[in-house]
Amino acid sequence: MKITLRVWRQKRADDKGKMVKYGLEDVSRDMSFLEMLDVLNERLTLTGDEPIAFDHDCREGICGSCGVVINGVAHGPEVTTTCQLQMRSFEDGDVIDVEPLRAGAFPVVKDLVVDRSAFDRIIQAGGFITAPTGTAPDAHATAVPKKNADHAFDAATCIGCGACVAACPNGSAMLFTAAKITHLGLLPQGQPERDSRVIEMVNQHDHEGFGGCTNIGECTAACPKSIPLDTISHLNRDLLAALAKGDI
Repeated sequence: MKITLRVWRQKRADDKGKMVKYGLEDVSRDMSFLEMLDVLNERLTLTGDEPIAFDHDCREGICGSCGVVINGVAHGPEVTTTCQLQMRSFEDGDVIDVEPLRAGAFPVVKDLVVDRSAFDRIIQAGGFITAPTGTAPDAHATAVPKKNADHAFDAATCIGCGACVAACPNGSAMLFTAAKITHLGLLPQGQPERDSRVIEMVNQHDHEGFGGCTNIGECTAACPKSIPLDTISHLNRDLLAALAKGDI
């Protein structure tokens, strides 16, 4: 395959940045998108140019580090992580735009790398449980209804890649926040902090500068783990219940 890449290049956070065009020939359709970027970076290095900075780690669709926007879509044309996106999803001669995740709460560090530490601070605000020390309890000691367990597992699959934020016209991280709140709130172990968790994590979400949720649904459409939209409904119910108690 022969493709043309237009990649966002930005030397540092305070740099203006611009799209730069690169041509690649003999691209294998079996390459992943990141492997294709690796090939480009090898050629840039050999010619003495600065390689393109981008986030990656496991390259197995697990860690969520590899989020970029491809042709205006978070992670590209397939509902998967960027590292699992194959070049067979594109056609010979395609022009592909590659940009960082665009959100006010995700400042660009360099090229395609953004600072997603706002997610970490949301989790730090309440994404934990009170766990007693000592011998581990038996697996069946605390019964969990199957419906709750299934919903909790669905929410817990969130990998924090940021695609939901990049896809949302409001730049909201409510799907991410809801996933972290819901998977703990549905389990017995998460009940002691349930009220304080939802209030503190939503407050931190707003403090970080993420936009408000208006239930457009672009977040769940772009999510590589298919976190359902009704996860946000769980968050809203917990938030209203906690505020109604008036003791938080």
